[in-house]
Amino acid sequence: MLRFTKRADYGLMAIHYIAVQQEDGAVSAKRIAETFNIPHELLAKILQRLAKKGLIESHNGPKGGYVLSEAPTAITVGQVIRALEGPINIVSCLEDLDCPQFSKCNLRRPVQRIQASINDLLETMTLSELMGDHPILEPTATS
Repeated sequence: MLRFTKRADYGLMAIHYIAVQQEDGAVSAKRIAETFNIPHELLAKILQRLAKKGLIESHNGPKGGYVLSEAPTAITVGQVIRALEGPINIVSCLEDLDCPQFSKCNLRRPVQRIQASINDLLETMTLSELMGDHPILEPTATS
């Protein structure tokens, strides 16, 4: 089954939240973690990767947190997934020319077409397209 890893899922949730909240300024990691109930340590690593790849920026200080490095229209879902997971491949054999089934494989072309369609979708869908889909939950108050 094709599915996002937890890291990719949480990363998309976090960067989407940052995009939605950007008019209010930087968003803290704590706020994101509480809003989505993401473990703080895991979220810190995810945000660090997104910042290292230049998709978000970190601001220090009392009003610090994370902001997008570019407009939501300029950041694609594919960029986010690759920043967190590396190359997006539905099967490893598309890159592995040493596959023992390479000469006999009758699925290579159809799988390449599927892969191309997935890549096209991920590279054309931007954060701005995701922003209007669903309301964002706010952190619940803890007792």
